[in-house]
Amino acid sequence: MNGHATSLAGRHAVVTGGGRGIGAAIATALVTEGARVSILGRDSAKLEAVASELGGPEHAQALVADVTDAESVNAAMASARRTFGPIHALVNNAGQAASAKFATMDLELWNRIIAVNLTGTFLCSRAVVSDMLASGYGRIVNVASVAGLRGAAYISAYAASKHAVIGLTRSLALEYAKQNITVNAVCPGYTETDIVQEAVTNIMRKTGRSEAEARATLVATNPQGRLIEPREVADAVAWLCRPGAESITGQSIVIAGGEVT
Repeated sequence: MNGHATSLAGRHAVVTGGGRGIGAAIATALVTEGARVSILGRDSAKLEAVASELGGPEHAQALVADVTDAESVNAAMASARRTFGPIHALVNNAGQAASAKFATMDLELWNRIIAVNLTGTFLCSRAVVSDMLASGYGRIVNVASVAGLRGAAYISAYAASKHAVIGLTRSLALEYAKQNITVNAVCPGYTETDIVQEAVTNIMRKTGRSEAEARATLVATNPQGRLIEPREVADAVAWLCRPGAESITGQSIVIAGGEVT
């Protein structure tokens, strides 16, 4: 616990993709701040495990939802409200990454990446903003990426989706600027998560490099020479959700050890 341990007491936060990695770290940080947290995702067992680690039903609940499906999102948010009341903060963390050569990328991959990363952010934000307007307090934090601020070869779908999330972030920030609803994005560099491990595996398969060599390729993008830890992203998200961050809105905060974007 830290000095801000109760700064979100009485607040209800929803974290999508909360069953692992950055999402689980964010849920942990928000509970530490005093919030009650609803974690959404597709893997019930992983969600339940995280909720249990966070202190059980008094502090966290697990809800299975598909962020690309409006009915599923609306049902999950309704269930979240029944347990913990109106939603004051939303962290759109659910996301997918994939690499492919542009000329041979199939439409299914493109649609899937856009659906999860962009449409999911839209659907979840739309489902909670009425609560925020009614309570006069709202925090939406979108987990984007450094790929949302610059392009990169072989990840055109992912980069396009994250650029779009940042455009949505900036637009919503302006739309709700006078309603005490802030909307921001955090843009991590390569972070120690399952997605990065999958990237390492992909590099090994395509180049024949060892795991250490493949990992070094990713680490080399960070001037600090390391991967970002999920808790570092979570700390930034928690700060944006706290009272006192009212004037921070429409921003894309890079968490990448000095990586130029």
